[in-house]
Amino acid sequence: MSDQLTRGPLRTAYADVLLASAGERGVLCDFYDEVAGEIYRDLVQDGDGVLEARAIAAHVRPGSGPVLELAAGMGRLTFPFLDLGWEVTALELSTAVIAAFRDRLAEAPSDVRDRCTIVQGDMSAFSLGKRFGTVVISAGSVNVLASSSRPGLYASVRDHLEPGGKLLFGVPKPPPARPGPESLERKQEFTGRSGRRYVLHARDIPAEETQEITIHPADETADPFLVCTHRIWHTAVERVVEELKLAGFDVNAQSTFASTEAGGGGDDMVLVEAIPREVTADAK
Repeated sequence: MSDQLTRGPLRTAYADVLLASAGERGVLCDFYDEVAGEIYRDLVQDGDGVLEARAIAAHVRPGSGPVLELAAGMGRLTFPFLDLGWEVTALELSTAVIAAFRDRLAEAPSDVRDRCTIVQGDMSAFSLGKRFGTVVISAGSVNVLASSSRPGLYASVRDHLEPGGKLLFGVPKPPPARPGPESLERKQEFTGRSGRRYVLHARDIPAEETQEITIHPADETADPFLVCTHRIWHTAVERVVEELKLAGFDVNAQSTFASTEAGGGGDDMVLVEAIPREVTADAK
């Protein structure tokens, strides 16, 4: 996740309204911090990354060695990778998310647990003391990093790739254009695995190229009333490709894939494949 965790929860305008209404019951938290742990598990526990894992696996050379997954979350991609027989090091920043991941891994067979190493770290600046054949980032996770943090990501990845190794990650495709003006705010209600209902409010800020996310219980009488916030950056695939090239990577970003089966399984992601330029030359 992003360094937003180290700066404290984001105060959105929508969150301020909710907190004022909730009074002493209201608690502001980041979606990935300890306070929001129960809500995170409720909404993310059953995330299915099989389709995305298959799309990535098609670009991984057989026998290329261990895989490093960045911003691993609770293992949405990790477990499908482990099912393929891969050895995976999963890096995640949030201690609350890591705790949930470890609980989930503890329920897996021993041979699966033995092939997974979970480490805490910031994907924009990490040092693990080993190299990997492939570095993977789940779809959209690059968007939690501001442009000022992404050079650190690319430099760290370069330091951890074996000769001939690849960086693979998905970037959201831009939504289709709609007739008329697009609303900058939208709200939807959905159900967690517990059956509890939640409201997600998203507000786009075009001038900053960001989106503010606010999640809260649909039950306005909940006590405590947790108001979870986070920010993502709208990062077009063309910009990521240019950043990678400036960072010394050769880039291929031609293939698309569907990250979920929702919406009829249409392709909603662009798979970016990058190889450090000097590594490419050595491999030849």
